[in-house]
Amino acid sequence: MLTRDYYFDLPPELIAQEPSERRGEDRLLLIDRKDGAFSDWMMKDFPSLIHPGSVIVVNNSRVRKARVYARSETGGMVEFLFLCREDDGAWKCMVTKAKRQKAGKGYCFLSHDGQDDITGTIVRENSDGTRSVMLSRDDGEGFFSRCGHVPLPPYIKREDSWSDESRYQTVYAKTLGSVASPTAGLHFTSSLMDEVRAMGIPIYEVTLHVGAGTFLPVRTENIEDHHMHTEHYSIDGETAEALCRAKSDGRRILAVGTTSVRTLESASDESGCLRRLSGDTDIFIHPGYRFRFVDDLLTNFHTPESTLLMLVSALAGRDLILSAYSHAIEERYRFFSYGDACFIRG
Repeated sequence: MLTRDYYFDLPPELIAQEPSERRGEDRLLLIDRKDGAFSDWMMKDFPSLIHPGSVIVVNNSRVRKARVYARSETGGMVEFLFLCREDDGAWKCMVTKAKRQKAGKGYCFLSHDGQDDITGTIVRENSDGTRSVMLSRDDGEGFFSRCGHVPLPPYIKREDSWSDESRYQTVYAKTLGSVASPTAGLHFTSSLMDEVRAMGIPIYEVTLHVGAGTFLPVRTENIEDHHMHTEHYSIDGETAEALCRAKSDGRRILAVGTTSVRTLESASDESGCLRRLSGDTDIFIHPGYRFRFVDDLLTNFHTPESTLLMLVSALAGRDLILSAYSHAIEERYRFFSYGDACFIRG
């Protein structure tokens, strides 16, 4: 399978630069896998489109203000994306102008109030291109409160604003650790979730901390040669037991977002039961993959030639997905993180 087979031409003006005026007021494209049809709805219609007896699974990871700007000891401006803390207390980071950022080089991180008193030093150059940075004073989330910015994806061509601090989080975000939002969940409001629950459809939470690799393109000609980034996930024991019981009872599992899919498929065994309740996953779901746990998916519209587009193609079929995307472009749907929603239903 070739990466170029997942290319589509997207007019740049359809890449959403802002969220909808009000949360939940998004369009929704329904893709029906049974008859290959797609139809246009609004997100407020979502509850009426869910199969009776379904259960919903969402990713409750919370986005950290992980983008931080710094001045290097040579005077240049450098952007850091703080990914995770390492065992020795250093932070693993993606960094701009990476070839110039060498071990031993120092930086002064820029705080929102202009008090530039937090410094850091690169202590390791990692084989994956990241850098390990040790801060002079590390008070955990206080550092990100003073210096951090909302890590909007690179296709949003503007600086973050105060409104992004709430709009780039899901209403059910709890567990801090992502550097990108699980964006399918951005379409949910508390009232919509209450409406779903009132229909007898439970909503369960899992956690997968979204890494920067979600933005990395597939650079190989054959998709089978691509190596996925690793992300950490966890599922509460009671949640796993409830989901396994629902699955064995024949209830449909509706995942909200590709991160929920990756969590459930990584945790499940061949019998379709959740066994591995925490760990690091580098699962790459593309056409040919046999889903063990997930039946339906609410997601966003994904970038051309991306692993996320390949994942939804594995669920619905490449031809159907590309046809639906062509329809979405013709109908002027809004694409990517702050864009409209897509419901793939079996």
